[in-house]
Amino acid sequence: MASFSFLLLLLRLSVIFLSLSESTVQILGLGIGINYGQIANNLPSPSRVSFLLRSLNISRVKLYDADPNVLLAFSNTNVEFIIGLGNEYLENMTDPIKAQNWIQQRVQPHISQTKITCITVGNEVFVSNDTSLWSNLLPAMQTIYRTLLNLGLDKQVTVTTAHSLNILANSFPPSAGSFRPDLVQYLQPLLSFHAQVKSPFLINAYPYFAYKDNPSQVSLDYVLFQPNQGFTDPVTNLNYDNMLFAQIDAVYSAIKATGHNNIEVRISETGWPSKGDADEAGATPQNAGFYNGNLLKIMEQKQGTPANPSVPIDIFVFALFNENMKPGPASERNYGLYYPDGNPVYNIGLQGHLPGFEISFASHNIHVNFFACLLQFSDLRNSIMLDLCSTKKLVTLSMEGD
Repeated sequence: MASFSFLLLLLRLSVIFLSLSESTVQILGLGIGINYGQIANNLPSPSRVSFLLRSLNISRVKLYDADPNVLLAFSNTNVEFIIGLGNEYLENMTDPIKAQNWIQQRVQPHISQTKITCITVGNEVFVSNDTSLWSNLLPAMQTIYRTLLNLGLDKQVTVTTAHSLNILANSFPPSAGSFRPDLVQYLQPLLSFHAQVKSPFLINAYPYFAYKDNPSQVSLDYVLFQPNQGFTDPVTNLNYDNMLFAQIDAVYSAIKATGHNNIEVRISETGWPSKGDADEAGATPQNAGFYNGNLLKIMEQKQGTPANPSVPIDIFVFALFNENMKPGPASERNYGLYYPDGNPVYNIGLQGHLPGFEISFASHNIHVNFFACLLQFSDLRNSIMLDLCSTKKLVTLSMEGD
């Protein structure tokens, strides 16, 4: 009985906490997306991440897999998901039976409750020197699309892949953007597929790399969206005052050079590291704050690029959390907006809340999590789930033990 009284006290304290925290949550309704990478051993549970993103009003999430735990945690939340098929799946996905099995196991169980809107088939395939991957990419995308079509899901879920900017042979000036000659035979039919199924062309664009590789020649203000004179494209006479817009328009130019004018370019990854190795120039919290903070302002203003001013840029920021197990230089582990404990890595005005804590006493464990408003009652000896619609939150208290 004493344990149950403690639960009720904890519930009252939780309601007070939620009422206070409501005033600290800043809504970020800019339509921006976030990459939710999970190459780490210290990340919060998907249910806690679900609350964090919704407290920020971020409604678009990109995964690199189709983690069922994440998709389940975001059930009935109206958060839209891009899910991923890793490069290791490409060969198998050219087989219609294996493609159907994957969709039936990974997509269909969730799509009625979780908004899966896109599948990326592979990621930066052309960075690899494995030409078998290059050859399997389009057949895998086509097989996934036909499977979705056969299952009646093609109107809900688009099919695409994400590319590195290394697919470009030339990116300066933007009007001269062109694809690498060795990739044209692969990209030309891939673009025809995009045009046919009306799916976007995704690019992972990082102005940081250009600055890191040549900090004495590349203007820091130019890559951080800070005030600068920029440059004028001599062919189009368009002025560019930031590198990201120039990169996007270079991709548009390369696509148009292949004869396509109706394919939208979207940014599937962009970001700036807050920390790096000694030879990684510019990887600081201040620069990361400038880059992502200014990017949010551009999104808020619904800006388009100089060559496409009427098309607001569509961006997924990389990344939600620092990922401590990513290989490579230190910068690879420090792109996150948040530390795994829910604290911002730097201040750009994002004041979301990562909830959840565990209290142990005697033989009992009490787990507390805060979710979207929902009403459910069950055996009081096992759990209490009470409707807190007045605060648009739900407190879940579960007790284990005698």
